[in-house]
Amino acid sequence: MDFIKKMDTAASETVKTNNSGEAKEKVKCLILGSGPAGYTAAIYAARANLNPVMYEGMQIGGQLTTTTEVENYPGYPEGVTGPVMMEDFKKQAQRFGTDTRWGMATSVDFSKRPFKVVIDEETTIEAESVIIATGATAKYIGLESEKAFMGYGVSACATCDGFFYKGMDVAVVGGGDTALEEALYLSGICRKVYLIHRRDELRGSKIMQDRLLAKENIEVMWNNVPKEVVGSKTVEGVILENTKTGEEKRIDVAGFFVAIGHKPNSDIFADYLDTDEVGYINTIANTSRTNVPGVFACGDVMDNMYRQAVTAAGSGCKAAIDTERWLGEEGLI
Repeated sequence: MDFIKKMDTAASETVKTNNSGEAKEKVKCLILGSGPAGYTAAIYAARANLNPVMYEGMQIGGQLTTTTEVENYPGYPEGVTGPVMMEDFKKQAQRFGTDTRWGMATSVDFSKRPFKVVIDEETTIEAESVIIATGATAKYIGLESEKAFMGYGVSACATCDGFFYKGMDVAVVGGGDTALEEALYLSGICRKVYLIHRRDELRGSKIMQDRLLAKENIEVMWNNVPKEVVGSKTVEGVILENTKTGEEKRIDVAGFFVAIGHKPNSDIFADYLDTDEVGYINTIANTSRTNVPGVFACGDVMDNMYRQAVTAAGSGCKAAIDTERWLGEEGLI
């Protein structure tokens, strides 16, 4: 612990910067967000003597903390729960001296260096470099029963959780390419897949629709919306309501996958960073560099394709290495 305390002291300095006496803290490397990307970036940055300060965000450990079992992450042969795995990541980051703090960025100024980041609308941090690992938030329907079974049959990631429903019946909600991809993936694992869609035609690409409709174990529930997820300890079924007739019916399923999209947590950076139409931060070529030199992005806030813990961790590694090289190029280390 003495080693960590010494590193924490070196991580930043507090100086008086205005007439009101407000204290602004100066740091070399500021990491916003936790999860596999943020913690991995912190491990690499700390080992490079960048003395990173991390604000973990409102959901410490990120989306993975809502997952009960993780069986596809290397190094955990018996599987592990999401919260336990993220606690392991955090301990490793702290072991090398990362200063982890509770709080979230509420506004930023990336117009000049040092960058200014306001935490919880009251604490101002001045940073020579910033690694953004704020993740993305899965969109859910909003049912109370959906929340009740989160992690117990309700999921927003078929690739993450589909294995647990091998040979079972499951349902997927949505009509875009994401939903079609999830349904097709599950059709190779599960006995039957119900695709629930509120309209009488899908929004996904034609080639994806053709592949899905050719699958014998996928049944499209046209003009239906989920009204309630039912079960005892885990999901046992879904009550559907027909959008045209109002008729209700139940389908028996063990898994309920919501595939109506993700929202990257990038709103506060929109005035400074280039993003795609959804809000995922654009990075340069095969790096974590953004259009603002000294600002880097990793994990689900910039990944609209894979959204896996292992790919997020890899991008966090890249962000820390890119940050170290950039700080060196600028003569800041």
